[in-house]
Amino acid sequence: VRQLVESGGGSVQVGGSLRLSCTVFGATLSRSCVGWYRQAPGKERQGVGSIYTGGGDGSIKYADSVTGRFTISQANDENTVYLEMNRLQPEDTGRYYCALVPRSCVPLRYHHYFDVWGQGTQVTVSS
Repeated sequence: VRQLVESGGGSVQVGGSLRLSCTVFGATLSRSCVGWYRQAPGKERQGVGSIYTGGGDGSIKYADSVTGRFTISQANDENTVYLEMNRLQPEDTGRYYCALVPRSCVPLRYHHYFDVWGQGTQVTVSS
């Protein structure tokens, strides 16, 4: 059974940083798309970024709202994908989820494309 486990969330002040982890169990990261999403109370799920672990040009994509502040990376030996978040703002508050599908990535708005989701980790940014 494939399972994703997120960790690394917490509470930070504006301008702070956090690094979220998404570890895959029961599967490998090989040639898969891992997406990061977030959802704030009362708001729709929002795509943050994605990475195709098979590599190649353009394998990492970001939402406009996080470009230049967030960085996605992979550690295949740890079966883990990271989301490094810098210069956090209150609008970054939400529950962050990672998702996996063993195929190439598609635009972030197609969140139903992913077939395995983690339980999420909470990020709270206060001013």
